[in-house]
Amino acid sequence: MAESLLYALAAFVTVQLFYYLFFFTRLAFYGKGANYGNAMPGVTVLVCAWNERDNLTELLPLLDAQEYPEFEVILLDDRSDDGSEEFIRSNIFQWKHIRYIRINDQFDHVTPKKYALTVGMKQAKYPIALMTDADCRPSSPHWITAMTSRVTPDKDIVLGFSPYFRDKGMLNWFIRCETFYTAVQYLSFTLAGMTYMGVGRNILYKRSVFFANKGFYTHKNVYGGDDDIFLNEVSTSENTTISIEEDSFVYSRPKTTWKDWYRQKTRHIAVSRYYKPRNKILLALLSGSHIAVWLLGLVALLFGLITRDYLSLQYLGIIVAVRWVIQWFLLIIINLKLDKTVEWFSFLLMDFALFVYYTVFGFVTLTKRRPRRTWN
Repeated sequence: MAESLLYALAAFVTVQLFYYLFFFTRLAFYGKGANYGNAMPGVTVLVCAWNERDNLTELLPLLDAQEYPEFEVILLDDRSDDGSEEFIRSNIFQWKHIRYIRINDQFDHVTPKKYALTVGMKQAKYPIALMTDADCRPSSPHWITAMTSRVTPDKDIVLGFSPYFRDKGMLNWFIRCETFYTAVQYLSFTLAGMTYMGVGRNILYKRSVFFANKGFYTHKNVYGGDDDIFLNEVSTSENTTISIEEDSFVYSRPKTTWKDWYRQKTRHIAVSRYYKPRNKILLALLSGSHIAVWLLGLVALLFGLITRDYLSLQYLGIIVAVRWVIQWFLLIIINLKLDKTVEWFSFLLMDFALFVYYTVFGFVTLTKRRPRRTWN
């Protein structure tokens, strides 16, 4: 039995190493050197908001102060009733680049955020659209510049990184871990020509791509997916790239209760069923092999201790060490590029936490009914 366990464990570790060496090395050794001297096309920043007055008081001055030659910011206010409209109309004269569009309509055939984004796309002045959310904060006045620096005649889509603010507590730590590891995946897959998602908090694409795809038409009534389902449809191995300059980061405030976070994650995971089959298989194999490595490793460890099979324990240690050293090495390099999102000394704990996360939400995905529909 010990031999069978070790063979199975080695097989799943090999699967993990394939992802680390084929995908993650691309991000680990990706050059940051964006050319800020590239042509700077006009940019429209789109911000959708629903009852976000407190966030808008901080965000709008930061967006208006962006140092970029030609841009506008369109605030799409979707039926807010928290005083957002009154605040914007009484202060908009202070901001040079802010445009305000109040959306009072709601339709059964399209979700509110996708309708708002579509309105914004149609009203935009400029050929480049850059999206973020009301609860986000650009890390620099050069955010627009850093994101557009990756646009070329061939690159129509730029995926950015959006970490969460650091705070105390286990929930904050885990959200930062999960966000970091998700970014490792979607950024690495994009560099391999297999884009499957981005984050709506920090994503750029040419408006021509949006209209050529008829916007969100194929999934207009699906809550969520304005970033990942859309990218599944329009991205190719040639037209999508990433920006991981420090100036391009957009920070966001994470959920502060496990209940809110759970609701958010179930909604995000539900959208993944619309991914292309290739994306589903690759992601399932990555998370499935992660679960298998921990399960088989723990069983092999327990079996070896009970039977006092010290030779098997030595082989187990070698197999686990190979995976861990390669993973640790790559994640440290990537973490340095992504603003040290996670404390390096907690990577092993992060790996175990992700094992629990994949196990729990794998079960949830198989058993849970469609999540309740909410705006964000």
